[in-house]
Amino acid sequence: MPKIKTHSGAKKRFKLSKSGKVIRAHANKSHILNKKSRKRKRVLRQTTVADKTNTFQLKRLIPYK
Repeated sequence: MPKIKTHSGAKKRFKLSKSGKVIRAHANKSHILNKKSRKRKRVLRQTTVADKTNTFQLKRLIPYK
């Protein structure tokens, strides 16, 4: 079997946890931050687990990660 190419955009945005879950960052943290509350911005800094409906496809994009 030939090697599978890793999706360049996905490898920058996602990583796998030890248990195999896909870890992602929150959206809405890049600009227009004045109107967002301090608490909201603090929560957006943290990572979260990707939805299970997307997990299969995301794991195909990052096969060796």
